[in-house]
Amino acid sequence: MKEEKIHVFFEGLESFRIETILLESWIGTVCSNENHTLKNLSIIICTDEFLINMNRDHLDHDYYTDIITFDLSEEPTSIEGELYISLDRIRDNAKKLSVSESKELHRVIIHGVFHLIGYNDKTEQQQKIMRSKEDASLSLRSEI
Repeated sequence: MKEEKIHVFFEGLESFRIETILLESWIGTVCSNENHTLKNLSIIICTDEFLINMNRDHLDHDYYTDIITFDLSEEPTSIEGELYISLDRIRDNAKKLSVSESKELHRVIIHGVFHLIGYNDKTEQQQKIMRSKEDASLSLRSEI
């Protein structure tokens, strides 16, 4: 039996169905295109309050965010980490951007994966590169 590489957890909210097999295939393809290997990725979907406390406790940031990424990789081309994602931010951003919550969730997930690969988004130029990679990756996904 194949070992799962994607694990989804829910913190402080009711769980919902996520197609982890399709998600793993899509993320695995994106990683492979970047010469990385998907090893183990935990996706923790949570509330704003849970994530702001993580942001304060671990990063000394006192603001809401849609995602916090923790890189747990021991090898430079392996992807192992944790993605903490606020469902509240996903819902608000989806409304603001006039996209489905599913599309916005996938954008944020792949954004976190690109951080694990090594991309940053601190400068305007880095943000443009990140957004371009997100858009290209979203076009690769099957309906998950």
